[in-house]
Amino acid sequence: MLVKEIMTPRVVLVDPQTSVKDVALKMQDMDIGCVPVGESGRLVGMITDRDIACRCAAHDRDPETTKVGEVMSRRLAWCHDDQEVGEAARLMGERHVRRLPVLDREERLVGILSLDDLVLKAPSEFSAEVLEAVSKSHWRGLSAR
Repeated sequence: MLVKEIMTPRVVLVDPQTSVKDVALKMQDMDIGCVPVGESGRLVGMITDRDIACRCAAHDRDPETTKVGEVMSRRLAWCHDDQEVGEAARLMGERHVRRLPVLDREERLVGILSLDDLVLKAPSEFSAEVLEAVSKSHWRGLSAR
């Protein structure tokens, strides 16, 4: 099974110059927790609800004047739409991420592969493997606090 068969294809892409407030409102309206960030159609980062909380709100930055590019995550894991789901699932587990941007071979963003996509649409062994790896990372982080 290929990533493009189970990914979520409808993707919102925001510019790094978008205000944090605008992207937060977009997240609220769409009921999503992350939005890819792009320039000239190329993926340059990802802004998550956690980025907003930890890099903007926690530092008393004004969400109306703070730009997404100032607080977004830049180190991204991603996969290609023609990769096997198993490869993407292993990457998610290794990198402890719940969402992977999906690129075509021209490096354009074409979708997002989420843990939900794996659980609902992929063979169960992939979703179980990823869920276990991501959860272990999450719980280890909580116990260290």
